[in-house]
Amino acid sequence: MYHIALKMLIGDRGKYLMLLCGLTFSSLLMTQQCAVFFGLLMWTTSHLRNMRAAIWVADPKVEQVNEIKGMRDTDVSRVRSVQGVAWAVPLFCAVQQTKLQNGNFKPIMLVGIDSATLVGRPPVMLSGRLEDLRLPNSVIIDDLAVQRLGIGRTKPLGLGDTFEINDKEARIVGICKADRHFFGYPYVYSTYDRALQFAPKTRKMLSLVLVEPLPGWTREQVAQQIERETHLRAFTEQKFFWDTIWWYFRNTGIPVSFGTTIILGFIVGIAVSGQTFYTFVLENLRHLGALKAMGASDGLIARMLIVQALTVGIIGYGLGIGLAALFGFAVLDKGMPPFALPYQLPLFTLVMILFICVFAAFLAILKVRKLEPAIVFRG
Repeated sequence: MYHIALKMLIGDRGKYLMLLCGLTFSSLLMTQQCAVFFGLLMWTTSHLRNMRAAIWVADPKVEQVNEIKGMRDTDVSRVRSVQGVAWAVPLFCAVQQTKLQNGNFKPIMLVGIDSATLVGRPPVMLSGRLEDLRLPNSVIIDDLAVQRLGIGRTKPLGLGDTFEINDKEARIVGICKADRHFFGYPYVYSTYDRALQFAPKTRKMLSLVLVEPLPGWTREQVAQQIERETHLRAFTEQKFFWDTIWWYFRNTGIPVSFGTTIILGFIVGIAVSGQTFYTFVLENLRHLGALKAMGASDGLIARMLIVQALTVGIIGYGLGIGLAALFGFAVLDKGMPPFALPYQLPLFTLVMILFICVFAAFLAILKVRKLEPAIVFRG
């Protein structure tokens, strides 16, 4: 009987293709928009992956990683004196201006890391040596900076080339791979002391303190101890990540914008699939009536309709996920727009598509239950 149900489904090519198109579009829209949304949220926490530390200590008023308030240099010593701290190093992180060869200016994210330990270093080096960062006027730039700061040059930026940061010469000794910043600023790494020379002087230059707990101490315990003794704010890496994510949920229109598109994709899937499948059942009422006249129960016919709906749903889901993955591969190297596809997202889309299919089948089942077998004998 299920074989007959599938032959009925595929036999009506027009309705079958319309069902596939509706579910494929719904699956593609929900997956692609969610993936771009997740990618955008990952951009908001790029500092955490590009500098990496177990515990981040900031000014007491700091709420998320992209809004940093300056602290005194003496706060590093205060944090080092806290019980449970293995080591603590200073970090400078702020937007600065660079001057290009053609005279234009571009903003960069200047990161100053501890020269002794190089904690906060770039995650992946593409060329050059990390240790060369200790050389005079040296910096390491990310792959995005190679593109942005190379505008107007006859050849791409490379090792040994120079540019200006706030009218001070910087020489490139390395190129790294870094996650893109939410505002699109390229990352430029230097040592902490040199970053203070590149940046305009202010009373408080320290941005963050990176901390590692002693063995036997958890990150949460050390963070609480730092807050208790120094009255600064200490975040574990995980807490800083989620505090930043929720800050963007509360203070920006990004979730509403993407959420509206995702909901529209879901509604389109229900409307197109439900209406098309219901029309398909109406046009096959005589065939279903014949099956009931031959002894098929309402339960069997209901299961046949569910098999039809789930079959077209799974095929449409697969096509939609495949198209979303192709979109991701196409934009991944370009970096625009952001795209992140965790395994939970395809599972979420599958649940939504199955719900749409079950809903469409439910509407058809209600109609079939009222069907009289005698309809097959009518003219």
